[in-house]
Amino acid sequence: MTAPQAVLPAVDPAVRPAVQPVTEPVRRIAQIPGGAAAVGPFSQAVAANGFVFTAGQIPAVSGLEDQPDTFEDQVRQTIINLRSVLEAAGSSLEHVVKVNGYLTDPSQLEAYNRVYSEFFGAAKPARTTVCVGLWGVALEIECVAVVARATAPDAP
Repeated sequence: MTAPQAVLPAVDPAVRPAVQPVTEPVRRIAQIPGGAAAVGPFSQAVAANGFVFTAGQIPAVSGLEDQPDTFEDQVRQTIINLRSVLEAAGSSLEHVVKVNGYLTDPSQLEAYNRVYSEFFGAAKPARTTVCVGLWGVALEIECVAVVARATAPDAP
């Protein structure tokens, strides 16, 4: 028995919308003023086509050696860092559509969810959370957000 085949309607090329070229320049945000420096050769965020794509943010305050003591405070600091990156790119936590969270221990999930809810509450973006090995940190969070205003501020 073969699976039924999908029948796609014929599309008249004269009616098909043309692919529009990207009109906004891609903006790469290498460093957030006042934030911890990136720990590698990457941008902290890239804004393109009305979206902001962040690099993974960690609980560093001024650097890897400067992190909060408790896991819950590390989650708070990580989300504060994420918020700073989003704001520098012209967005905010309220405009996040997708979050990827990386934890180093499955037992951290309950505390992670508790603090995460303090920041995202009713917004509830789509989310994936996995347990992985990380270098020198207990968690990392990255996200995709919609640019909140038509013209985002210039970033360094």
